[in-house]
Amino acid sequence: MLGELLYVQLLDLACGGLLLCAVLVLWRRELTVIIRVFAVQGAALAALVAVLAAHEASVELGVVALGVLVLRAGVLPWLLARALGGTGEARRETDPLVNVAASLLAAAVLTLLAYAVSHPLVALAPSPATQAIPVGITVILIGFFVLVTRRRALSQLVGFLLMDNGVTAVGFLTTANVGLAVELGVSLDVLLAVLVLQLLTTRMREAFGDTDLDELRELRD
Repeated sequence: MLGELLYVQLLDLACGGLLLCAVLVLWRRELTVIIRVFAVQGAALAALVAVLAAHEASVELGVVALGVLVLRAGVLPWLLARALGGTGEARRETDPLVNVAASLLAAAVLTLLAYAVSHPLVALAPSPATQAIPVGITVILIGFFVLVTRRRALSQLVGFLLMDNGVTAVGFLTTANVGLAVELGVSLDVLLAVLVLQLLTTRMREAFGDTDLDELRELRD
């Protein structure tokens, strides 16, 4: 079982990694780099669960942490890399709806919003874990922002996965006793969604030569 000071420090480090990776996804436009950043965020999420497992002395939670690491830092980034394919322009988010500077400013605003919204929840049961809930909510909001402001299908898929990472983090921070079966079921749902979206992305590229959704709308018009 971790000492209280070490527990708080490791928890802060893991949550800081989660938030930093979300901001880096907003900052970078190269899809290969975005996928790597997403893999690092998966490792940070696994570290967060592992810290909670060590603090609670829970073997089951430790197994969940290992599963989170394999799925979110290994399998999902690998599937995204396979879906990427192509070269040149297809590997870069060329023209997002919001530029990088405005996106980073939006991230700061979303962080403040997350802290304001989650304050009543934290006040109900103040603890090192619940005090980190605003970080998870910020990751959810940034993921949604990526989902609605990026043009390429793969970037939007990463935004969806960022939201899922944030939801998972909030779930573990609010209750460390999330069952193995529950987490396994949720992870399998996410994996299935990514497999389907990967297939759709591949078919879009084969049929139209690109995955820019705005350009596909112009083709429809």
